[in-house]
Amino acid sequence: MAADKRENGENRQNGKDQDVVALILKDHRTMEDLFRRMRSVEADRARALASFSALLVAHGEAEEAEVYGALKRFKDVDNAEVEHGAKEHAEGNEALLALLEVSEVGSDEWDERLEALVKAVSHHLDEEERTILNGARENVPDERRAELGAAFLQERERQLAADCGSVENVRALVRG
Repeated sequence: MAADKRENGENRQNGKDQDVVALILKDHRTMEDLFRRMRSVEADRARALASFSALLVAHGEAEEAEVYGALKRFKDVDNAEVEHGAKEHAEGNEALLALLEVSEVGSDEWDERLEALVKAVSHHLDEEERTILNGARENVPDERRAELGAAFLQERERQLAADCGSVENVRALVRG
């Protein structure tokens, strides 16, 4: 019965399903899956790139708008790492733009730029998980993480609805 209650939404009522750390980690795993699809000659690589582009931009913008600033207020969450995370978002967007601007999916140039994107984003995901997210998990109360999760999801969805992954939008982000 307890398992049935959890499956039927008990976690939604207490906010556990909106833990910002869990939500961010879920996006990270989705990004890694999209990398695998973009590398696969058997997959629809262009579609995987479009999905990745939208997720990367929405995720990064939501983290910066709703999460990073709030985390800086907590003792033992490394403020320098939070600021570094925002810098790495910009680097990821630059690598994403370089890939989006290649006209032929699967060309040598496309593959090279894909690997540069994978390297930039994978580095960021790893670093963010080890520093910022571990600090948040250990030092931010569950209720606050749930509030941040709700705000993160709302901003992420707003970004997705605005076609944030379009080449025009990514270009505007990169060029300021």
